[in-house]
Amino acid sequence: MTPLFTPDCVLVGWIKDNSHVFGTSMEWLAFIKNGQVWSVDKREWLGPFNGGCVLDREGRVVAFTPNMPVKGSTRPITPVTPVMPVRPVTPVRPVNPVRPVRPVTPVGGWSNLQWWTWINQ
Repeated sequence: MTPLFTPDCVLVGWIKDNSHVFGTSMEWLAFIKNGQVWSVDKREWLGPFNGGCVLDREGRVVAFTPNMPVKGSTRPITPVTPVMPVRPVTPVRPVNPVRPVRPVTPVGGWSNLQWWTWINQ
């Protein structure tokens, strides 16, 4: 399980096996398929998964994982909706990670969307 932090270094969730996004209470929020993040509840495309960063639909960083470069991308093309994966087993909640140092603002800047606004699109 890899922790996800907002630009202000607040823990907001976890990524498991680069394929599922869980909240801090271990609720399944999203899945990652073909490098794209999809909400579980609405099956909406949220944006790309870019080397440890989750991006909005503009290619700006919403949240990042520590120990990976924080980087955005150009505006992505809307992908085709994938088949919904089988619901994963709820993992045991990991111990809270060490809060990282705030990273340098990525090229293109941070997303204007807050974590919960982004995940609930």
